[in-house]
Amino acid sequence: MSQIHDDHCPALPNFQEAFRFWLKLGCISFGGPAGQIAIMHQELVEKRRWISERRFLHALNYCMLLPGPEAQQLATYIGWLLHGVRGGLAAGVLFVLPSFFLLVLLSWIYVTFAHLPVVAGIFYGIKPAVTAIVLQATYRIGMRTLKNPALWGIACCSFLGLFLLGLPFPLIVLLAALAGLFGGRVAPALFSGAGHAKGAQADYGPAVISDDSGPHARFSFMSLFKVLALGLILWLVPLVILIFWGGWEHPYTQMGWFFTKAAFLTFGGAYAVLPYVFQAAVEHYHWLSAPQMIDGLALGETTPGPLIIVLAFVGFVGGYGAAPFGPEWMSLAGIMGAAVVTWFTFLPSFLFIFAGAPIVEATHGKMKFTAPLTAITAAVVGVIFNLALFFGYHVLWPQGFAGAFDGFAFVMMVLAALALLAFKRSVLSVIGVSALVGLVFSLSVTF
Repeated sequence: MSQIHDDHCPALPNFQEAFRFWLKLGCISFGGPAGQIAIMHQELVEKRRWISERRFLHALNYCMLLPGPEAQQLATYIGWLLHGVRGGLAAGVLFVLPSFFLLVLLSWIYVTFAHLPVVAGIFYGIKPAVTAIVLQATYRIGMRTLKNPALWGIACCSFLGLFLLGLPFPLIVLLAALAGLFGGRVAPALFSGAGHAKGAQADYGPAVISDDSGPHARFSFMSLFKVLALGLILWLVPLVILIFWGGWEHPYTQMGWFFTKAAFLTFGGAYAVLPYVFQAAVEHYHWLSAPQMIDGLALGETTPGPLIIVLAFVGFVGGYGAAPFGPEWMSLAGIMGAAVVTWFTFLPSFLFIFAGAPIVEATHGKMKFTAPLTAITAAVVGVIFNLALFFGYHVLWPQGFAGAFDGFAFVMMVLAALALLAFKRSVLSVIGVSALVGLVFSLSVTF
C-alpha cells in the first residue's frame, strides 16, 4: 500500500478543537448515514488523521450492530476515543442539536402557516417526492442486503406480515431475528452478512488513534454497572416527572414511553422504524395525520444530522395539538413535545456506546455481523417497501380509493424516482425542485 500522507503523526487534538469540529459536523452532515459517514471518514481518517481507517471501520461495524442512528453513534464513539465521556457527549449531542433546533423551527412554521396557499403548494409537490425517496431507500438497502433467496424470502414475509396480516413491527423484528438465529446454524453462508471493514484498506499515514494503539479503556463490570445505573436514572426521572405532572395517559408521558421502545427497534435506520411510529402516532395515539407524517419526513430530509430526528416533528405536532398549557401556549407545547421525543429517542444511543465501547475495544480486529442482524436487515427491506406503498396510497388517493386519483402527484412521483434512481440526483435537490414545481402548479390552478 502506498503512503497517501506524510509519516508525521499528528498531535492529539485538544477538547476545544474537537468541539469545534463536532459542531461543524452537526451543521453540514447532510446526505443520510452514508453521506455522514463519508464526511467523517474524509475529515477524521484522511485529512486530520485523528483515527486510523482500521479503527474507524472497527467502530463503525459495532455501530452497525446497534439499533439507532449509526452515524451519530459513530461520532459518539470516536469522540469517546479522543476525550473520554465528555468527548463522546460533545460529539453525540452536537451531531443532533443543530438539526433539532432547525426542525423545531420548521415544525413551527409548518403548523402556523400550512394553511397558506404558498406553503400548501410547496408540500403538495414534496409529498410525491417523499414517496419516491422511500422507494429509493427500499432499493438501496435491498441491493446491499438481499444477496440470496433466503434473505429475499425474509423480506417478502416481513412485507406480507405487515401488509396483509397487520403484524406489529416489534414482532416482525423478533421473528426475523429468530429466523436468522436458526438460519445461521443450518446455513451460515447465507446469513454471514457483509461488514464494512472487508477488502483493502488505504494507508493515510500515522494517526492519533492507530491500528497499534491498545484498548482505549479496560472493560470492568463496575464501570458497566455505573453507566447502566446512570442511564436508568436519566430515563426514569424524566418519565416519573411526566407521570406525576400529567398522569400516565398524558401525551408527553406516552411519547416518552413509546419512543423509548422505538429507540430499541431502529435496526436499519430511520426508514425501518417509521412504520412502527406510523402505527402508533397516527393510528393509535392520533398525534398527527398521515399527510402530516409525510410532510414531517420531507422536513427531516432537508435538515442535517440523523434522519431519525424526524421523530421530533411527531412530538412537536403531537404536543401542539394536545395544547396542555392552553391555546395561547401551543407553540411551547410543541417545543416541549419535540424535546421529550428527542430525549427518549437518543438516550439509548449514548448508553449503547458508553456501555459497549469498552467491550468492543477488547475485541479489536474480531467484530463480525451476526446472522440475526442480517435477517433483521433483510426484513427491514419489506418493512420500508410497505411504508412506500402506504405513502403512495395517501399521496395518489388523498380522499381514499373512493376519491379521485391524483394524476399530477403520480407524474411527480415517477419523475422524482427517475431523478433519484436513474440520474443519481441528491435528495435535497429532488425535494427542492419538487417543492418549486408543486408551488407553481398549485398557484396556476388557483389563479
